[in-house]
Order: sequence, then structure tokens, then C-alpha cells
Amino acid sequence: MPRQRTALPRGAAAVPAPRSVRTAPPRPWLLLPTPTGTPFTFGYAAVLLVTSLFAGYADPALVHTLYQQSSTDVAHLMRAPGLVLVASALWIAGGLTSSYALVFLLVLTALERRIGGLRTAVVFLLGHVLATLATEVPVGLSVLVGGLPDSSLHRLDYGISFGVAACLGALTGLLRPWLRWTVLIMFGAVLLQDLAAFTDPLSDWGHLLALATGIATWPVLRRRHRSRPGGGRVTTVAAPVVCGQGRGGVHT
Repeated sequence: MPRQRTALPRGAAAVPAPRSVRTAPPRPWLLLPTPTGTPFTFGYAAVLLVTSLFAGYADPALVHTLYQQSSTDVAHLMRAPGLVLVASALWIAGGLTSSYALVFLLVLTALERRIGGLRTAVVFLLGHVLATLATEVPVGLSVLVGGLPDSSLHRLDYGISFGVAACLGALTGLLRPWLRWTVLIMFGAVLLQDLAAFTDPLSDWGHLLALATGIATWPVLRRRHRSRPGGGRVTTVAAPVVCGQGRGGVHT
């Protein structure tokens, strides 16, 4: 029996049936930094790898001296603020086994793929610098008025966790709402739990302030993200939530 065809109105063109949309295969390697895709995160990770290996194999007395010289305590901030703010961000407290080492890679890679390396570096530095100053300046003022002893001006305070917390806060603003609030609630709960333990309140307050700093960048980063080519397509990357370790003045 011959196949029947539906007659089209005069002048109408046949419209081909839509093709099925193919879903892009998962690319797990995008979770980690690459020299071309995320040069800032890749280069910074290489520096942290070198310093962590040095800290793990060098003479402990020498390493401790370098930690002290890199500390962003009040005494060092008064003498050479720029130097110690940079030097303190060259170490990972706990080395490569620290949970923040993995979080650094995943969070900064995801953020840099969305907003670029320069803006990622700015967010990291904002969190690192502002949280450090916000926690150390009150210590200096308290010593000045006699509320704290002079020994409070000298404490071991170094690491990347303030910058990582700021980048995590900034990244959540570019995620889908359900994932954004899940990550923020979980990470915020961990930080509040650390603060309630009162093991290292200065570092714990610093993490909360750094997270708030990253959240404060949402309006600017969202506008920049939309203006980037392909900015409307956001690949959701879940950022792991980890807690800060009780470090006696050392932020991770």
C-alpha cells in the first residue's frame, strides 16, 4: 500500500524534526588546575607544593624560624606589613596532608574557570588581607590599652585558609541556588562549631570574616561572569566543606 503524505499549504516549507540534544560527557579533569586553563591556580599550587615539601624535609628549626618570620602577628605587621602578608600566604599549615590543600585546588580552580585568574587572585587577597587585619588590629589595640599582655603581639599566624574561605564564598554566588545555600550552610556551620569550641577564636573569626568578604563580591562577580564569553553556561562544581583545625593561632 503506498505511503500517504500530508499535504502542506502552498508556500509553506517543510520543517525538519528537531534533533535530540546530546549531553556533554563529564570532564572530571576540569576540577583540577591546568597551566593554560587556570594559570593563577596552577602557578600558586606549584609554589605551595614547593614550600610544603621544603617544610616537610628541611631542618625543623629552620622551618619554624621561617614560620615565625612569615607570621602576620601584630609585631610583624607593624614592621613589614606587605612582606608578611605575602609570606604568610606561601605556606599551608599542616602541609600537603591538610584538608585545605585539596579545597584550595578545587575551589580556586572552579572560581578561576568562571571569572578568570586576575579576579580570582583579587578575591583571594581580599579575604587574606582583610581577615588578617580585622583579627590582628583589635589585638594590637587591646595591648595598647592594657587589656592584653605584650606577649599577644607575637603569635604564630600564617596560611592560606582566609583566602580559600573568601574564594569559597565568592564561588557560591555563581552556583545554582540549591547548591549555593547547601555549601554555605554546611561551611558556615563548621566555622560556627569551631568558634564555639573556642580553641582559636582569632582564626575562627577570621574564617567567618573571609567568607563574608567573598559573599560581598557576588554583585560584581556576577556581572563580570555574565559578560564573559559563554558566561551563561555555568558548570556546577560542588566545593567540599572542611573544618579548620585547632591550630593555636595558625590559620591553614
